[in-house]
Amino acid sequence: MSATAPRHTAAERRESILDAALIEFAQRGLEGTSTENIAKRAGISQPYLFRLFGTKKELFKATISRCFRETLEVFQRAAEGKRGEEALKAMGDAYVENLLSDRTRLRAQMQAYAACDDPEICELVRNGYGDLVAYVERVSGLPPEEISRFFSIGMLLNVFASMNLMERPEPWSERLLGGCKPE
Repeated sequence: MSATAPRHTAAERRESILDAALIEFAQRGLEGTSTENIAKRAGISQPYLFRLFGTKKELFKATISRCFRETLEVFQRAAEGKRGEEALKAMGDAYVENLLSDRTRLRAQMQAYAACDDPEICELVRNGYGDLVAYVERVSGLPPEEISRFFSIGMLLNVFASMNLMERPEPWSERLLGGCKPE
């Protein structure tokens, strides 16, 4: 009797493709990524990839949209039942614990920002980032200065993680990170 691979639902295949696309787009960006490499990584044919997503750009948009959605979900779980400074701290801690160590995700976010010359991608990135800001504002109820500091530190941490400075810090990066600690 021969073993057969388990059949996956369309939703599972779609998620598998988005996982593969995240890795490829993080490494090479929208323009430098080949759909052939994404299909190979996902274990599917390139025509099937196009059947599901239409174009490489649509796949990129779906990948980045999922990235923002998952970040928002991390914030929501962390802030559940909390308000004010407590919510902001919980979201920041959850970001560091759950997302900052995922360099692939962070590099994909950086690639999304870099692809904002395309109006459709720019709109998607603006909306995704805007949703994060709106949620943090709503749940924390804090003034714009504190919200700005929260997102400024988050972006600095993204840049540092992308450069692998969290694992292998430089003296200048340690000084800069030291300045991010609450007063």
